[in-house]
Amino acid sequence: MKEVIRVIKAGIYKDNPVFRQILGICSSLAVTNLLTNSFVMGVGLMFVTAFSSFTVSLIRVFTPKHIRMMVQTLIISAYVIMLDIFLKAYFPAMSKALGPYVGLIITNCIIMGRAEAFAQNNKPIISFIDGLMMGVGYTIVLMAVAFVRELLGFGSLFGIQILGDGWVNWTLMIMPPGAFFMIGIVIWVSSRLFPKEDQEKGGAKV
Repeated sequence: MKEVIRVIKAGIYKDNPVFRQILGICSSLAVTNLLTNSFVMGVGLMFVTAFSSFTVSLIRVFTPKHIRMMVQTLIISAYVIMLDIFLKAYFPAMSKALGPYVGLIITNCIIMGRAEAFAQNNKPIISFIDGLMMGVGYTIVLMAVAFVRELLGFGSLFGIQILGDGWVNWTLMIMPPGAFFMIGIVIWVSSRLFPKEDQEKGGAKV
């Protein structure tokens, strides 16, 4: 149970993939202009990371060392294809809105990093939890950034108009520079809330 708690804490804040490891930045910048897009991307990455880590851990003793990276990539690709097909079949509008970024989950360093650093050396269940929590940590950052960007950029949240007609949309917030600005603030705030010493202790425990 203690190990599970450590993994949960690591994924959410102690070793958060975005503001601690600075991974997954491309998708963080690309889809965070709307909360809905960010939520779907986050849930998609949670699914892929959790099940990829579980599968990698499950077959780790049977995977030759010299081809393990290729095997991991194949596993990740399979789950990303499942996710892409699911979105196209049941949520075509969302699939179109996210465009190529769903497919690009394959190249997300968070997934490969957890497969190599954690799942390759731990049991399947704890590896699944680790992957899931890393996805949760990623999603929390995406939602926080998207909350500010959509509210200031469109005056809405989840597509529902919140600010009145008198509100002047901040065009900067829905442009790439707005995403860089917000990610920078998130990283700065997190470094103040969770000092480096806390990060190092967290990494050592996990």
